[in-house]
Amino acid sequence: MKKLSRNLFSFFIFFFLFFTNLANSGEKFITSFAKDIWITDGDTIKIGKEKIRLFGIDAPEIKQLCKNKNNNHYACGEKSKNFLSTLINSTDKKIYCYYSERDRYNRIIGECFIKANSLININQKMVSQGHAIAYLKYSKKYLKDESSAKTNKLGIWEGTFDLPEAWRKKNK
Repeated sequence: MKKLSRNLFSFFIFFFLFFTNLANSGEKFITSFAKDIWITDGDTIKIGKEKIRLFGIDAPEIKQLCKNKNNNHYACGEKSKNFLSTLINSTDKKIYCYYSERDRYNRIIGECFIKANSLININQKMVSQGHAIAYLKYSKKYLKDESSAKTNKLGIWEGTFDLPEAWRKKNK
């Protein structure tokens, strides 16, 4: 009986310490089924009333035009949004977005995944397929993915485009 009490006591100590550390880690998550997620553009989604800006990436703006390999204009902002929509809506699983901060517009700055511990990182997939760039102003995490997309001329890298941040400044 003493051994059972000691084991139970140890379990409660472990449980308490684990969740205390988790609560103090600063990282939180928001989740929803894919069908309930609203796609705002290529780097922003909405779960319920919360807007989530995808961490470390910058996608062309909705009204932004790019040029393809034939030098013809196309709606790269819409194409980026559509790719993100297809990526998220291609699953019946939950989408999990992990975050620890918000931006000046009170949006969650999150890294989103298909399924809780999935290897499918939505932010990374947007960059690796050429539908967003690595937002080096905030992180170098997706720089290799951007380099690969650029080398393979995927998405916006098949032609020419203004960096989304530069486009926003020109088109205020």
